[in-house]
Amino acid sequence: MNPSTDRMLNRVKAIYLFIRRKGTVTTQDLVEEFDMTQRTIQRDLNILTYNKLVRSPSRGRWTITNRKVKVS
Repeated sequence: MNPSTDRMLNRVKAIYLFIRRKGTVTTQDLVEEFDMTQRTIQRDLNILTYNKLVRSPSRGRWTITNRKVKVS
């Protein structure tokens, strides 16, 4: 796999695990935790949302869904 794709997948996984551990987080929490731009975080959240792994119950707040995930 392409190294940049590998990095992106690891980052998305780390964001998912962070949200799962914290419960509910804001986009700003993610920006500060991962030291990335809001645009990059939003792009990763879009991937997680598309795959029905996270949802936004209110604007700018994120939580995981009940979808079963096997994390390796």
